[in-house]
Amino acid sequence: MSQLIDTQTLAERLEDSELCLFDLRFSLEQPGQGRLDFAAGHIPGARYLHLDDDLSAAVVPGQTGRHPLPDPERLSACLRRNGVNGDSLVVVYDDGPGLFAARLWWLLRWLGHERVKLLNGGLRAWVASGRPLSSDTPRPAVEGNFQGRADHARLIDVAEILKRQDDPGLQLLDARGAPRYTGEQEPIDPVAGHIPGAACLPCVANVGADGLWLPAAELAARFKPWQGEGQVLACYCGSGVTACHNILAAVEAGLPEPRLYAGSWSEWITDPQRPVATGMTP
Repeated sequence: MSQLIDTQTLAERLEDSELCLFDLRFSLEQPGQGRLDFAAGHIPGARYLHLDDDLSAAVVPGQTGRHPLPDPERLSACLRRNGVNGDSLVVVYDDGPGLFAARLWWLLRWLGHERVKLLNGGLRAWVASGRPLSSDTPRPAVEGNFQGRADHARLIDVAEILKRQDDPGLQLLDARGAPRYTGEQEPIDPVAGHIPGAACLPCVANVGADGLWLPAAELAARFKPWQGEGQVLACYCGSGVTACHNILAAVEAGLPEPRLYAGSWSEWITDPQRPVATGMTP
């Protein structure tokens, strides 16, 4: 079953009572910009959730990454306040590529709600198809009944990664671009490079030049080097957000769901004793 929904199908379902639509636009450089963009125009019926305030816990300096996972009950309560029921169809979107929307797609699945889809092409595709935007403030939602329960088997932590550094059955995939992976550039974090043994799989390449997701077969081809029997994949990025984009890509391709290293690079480097690699891993 596809993890994506197209603009035509979404337009046909906007009036469905079971639909919960969320706008996840965000800017790392200007964290308040997403709310401003939402107020200026959003898909009718959408509600806004903020990456820092709603979808992340508070950062603990020297211990966590930049976007720690939110408390499961706090996130569940947030979703209930925004009308999510146990049987809701949740659709998430951002500007287009899904780099932020995929975070909520993953979080919902982590809490046991797998009836969630990402809008293929995001708001850009919606606008390009000639569909309307709304600047209305959403009405207060009727509280939903969603009860989330976190599935920590979907995660991998620092201790397991360190323990399995020489285990060929575990393959880490780094969703950042090649310059950050190799250590040539690091515009955000204080240390450059990657976790030793990780392979570079930039998540931006999951979508084509038109902003739409690649077909399932092409997504599967991106993961082909690591599709050995029994191979466990685990995804990370800078802070555990865009890694979810690669997880969605694997699921969309029909592959086993990779685990998420939620702390990602920004957590890994909080301990100077943890190894760091640079350059391109063969």
